[in-house]
Amino acid sequence: MLDQIHLLAAVTVLGVLEQAYFFLQVIYARRVFGISPPKISGPPEFERIFRAQVNSSEYFPIFLALLWQAGLFFHQGLAAAFGLLYLYARYCYFMGYRASSSERLAPIYFSTGVLWILVAVSALGILHFFLSHYMGLNILQLLIQ
Repeated sequence: MLDQIHLLAAVTVLGVLEQAYFFLQVIYARRVFGISPPKISGPPEFERIFRAQVNSSEYFPIFLALLWQAGLFFHQGLAAAFGLLYLYARYCYFMGYRASSSERLAPIYFSTGVLWILVAVSALGILHFFLSHYMGLNILQLLIQ
């Protein structure tokens, strides 16, 4: 069983580490700009770092659900590869947003595109499972013939 999920687990751990890094960046920015919790406003530099972290955290559960569904129902390697692309895009998003609000746009569009691909792959995998498990139809065999 573990050989069927090890890549998904590795990408999940990398994602958690990325989230921790973003969180640490907010703590560091709070110290640099003298902004104590629960305040969330301050200089634009702080607010951009804070928003980049919060935005990334908001999307993280969606990413994890799609990563695991795509990996379990479609293909672990493909899902893990898209997962790594997503994490890289999120890192670029964070660094871009940190520099300027306009620098976040290309990475956010790219990461959103990766999420939509994971949605499609997940849906196809789940559809294939239901059709083969409950109706005895193997879509792949039907397509090959």
